[in-house]
Amino acid sequence: MSKVDFFVLAKKAAEIADDKKADETTILDVRDLTSIANYFVITTARSTPQINAITDEIEKTFKEQECISPLRREGVSSASWRVVDYGGIVIHVMSPEIRESYKLENLWNNTKIINPKKKNIKVKKKLTNKVGGKSWKTR
Repeated sequence: MSKVDFFVLAKKAAEIADDKKADETTILDVRDLTSIANYFVITTARSTPQINAITDEIEKTFKEQECISPLRREGVSSASWRVVDYGGIVIHVMSPEIRESYKLENLWNNTKIINPKKKNIKVKKKLTNKVGGKSWKTR
């Protein structure tokens, strides 16, 4: 059995979401913040059928191409938020209202944000340090 590259899977999930016309797809690198996953993929879908199409295609592709199935699924009966957990990545597909309400990117505010479209990594950190008696923040 080969080792799973969760970053590659996260990028693939983001690509599938974008192919299904999802909005604002983001990958959060949470490896330094939690042991529940390495990456979160967060995306917005405008309707329940779109939420279903995105999660169904991710699961189908991962099963066919990567031979992996989700460990857990949450929100299967929800019209506004679906979570698919593969251990190393957790995929959140949400309606715009739910995404705005929960603001997961703000909850995990000390993480690297990877924009899969731009192929770049932004480091977003809020740290307060004292040097020579003066406080300063990095961002």
